[in-house]
Amino acid sequence: MPTEQRRLKEKSLALASALFPFEQWIPMEANIWVAKSRLVEEYREPEKWEREISQVRILTNRGSVAFFLPELEIKGERGKRCADLVLDGEILEIKTVTGSRVTLGGEFRLAYKQGASLLTGIAGTKVHSVFIRLKTDLPLMSVMSKIAGELKSRSDHGRFICYFEKTGELYSWSYEELRAIIGKNK
Repeated sequence: MPTEQRRLKEKSLALASALFPFEQWIPMEANIWVAKSRLVEEYREPEKWEREISQVRILTNRGSVAFFLPELEIKGERGKRCADLVLDGEILEIKTVTGSRVTLGGEFRLAYKQGASLLTGIAGTKVHSVFIRLKTDLPLMSVMSKIAGELKSRSDHGRFICYFEKTGELYSWSYEELRAIIGKNK
């Protein structure tokens, strides 16, 4: 394992272990570890599991390191789950979007909330990110401006990572970079 990936693994393991101190982490494949308690999902919901693992491979095949977190419900929100994983030392929620800009905005808001829900109680981390695998033909600037609009009244730090399925292109912007778009349009 190259030095940078080793550093990312250590950073990711440290955060995953801080979030879930009694969890065991099982290596699944190159750069992907899974909480032992989450392995049940592989058997209970194999289609969901395969979709999530294929999304993460987009990132790990480019050198990222992922730790899938246990399935955990957001306190006070029945049926809503916390973020999926820790990627490169940051909390990350992953989604696939097949609809319109409105759908993109809704999925981003949900993913953002899922990531933010894990920040409470963890000292030293205020960063959570969102990865969306976009399966529609939305233009790049349309996606950026939609997400910028979703972030305009939020102050958290993190990244929005978007994989455009149709073109195979991967983009990543900090929340600050996207919020700056709104400032320029005024």
